[in-house]
Amino acid sequence: MNGISPAERVFCAIDTTDLAQATALARALAGAVGGVKLGNEFFTAHGPDGFRAVAATGQRIFLDLKFHDIPNTVAGAVRAARELGCHMLTVHASGGAAMVRAAAGARGGEDGPLILGVTVLTSLGEDDLTAVGQQGPMADQVLRLARLATGAGATGLVASPLEVPALRAGLGAKALLVVPGIRPEWASSDDQKRITTPADAVRAGADYLVVGRPITRADDPAAAARRIAAEIADA
Repeated sequence: MNGISPAERVFCAIDTTDLAQATALARALAGAVGGVKLGNEFFTAHGPDGFRAVAATGQRIFLDLKFHDIPNTVAGAVRAARELGCHMLTVHASGGAAMVRAAAGARGGEDGPLILGVTVLTSLGEDDLTAVGQQGPMADQVLRLARLATGAGATGLVASPLEVPALRAGLGAKALLVVPGIRPEWASSDDQKRITTPADAVRAGADYLVVGRPITRADDPAAAARRIAAEIADA
């Protein structure tokens, strides 16, 4: 990540249906983060117009809709996201190699959005993995899906911080790792089970960190983001 500042490595997850709140937060975080993540909650409420409103603040957008459908449908969704101008987007690696390959082919070259394969959601533990019929242990399933996604052309991966060392060992330094489940020691863990601190995630090999409530619920979101960037810088 040479040439990338600690602040640029942080993407703030904006999980709200309030458009005014989302755009105000994006403006407030100018220069304090590398971009913002918009997910299903926001996009279902406001769609492309909401995306454009947040993008108009100057923030890069990580569009986290986790596409998971037949290859042709996912390719069409990626082309639509590309037209919006998003910086990164997600697809479920469990959708299969053909689906990920279609997504990668629709990104429009190196200037298109980064295609990130989602391995196992950070809200799931070992028991949850068994319950949904996926083969564990967790670390094995994450690496299995990671290899499938990168082999099919995904630019990078989204994975729990606890799996980052195994992904680095299994995939090498070139794999771009975008890591949610980040909680500074001064913040609540909320509903995520597989979490770690910003500094520990970077030391393990994470490239980008996705941080939501520790920033969005802070009295001063920009100050919280800068505090996280300082922790990264010291890692």
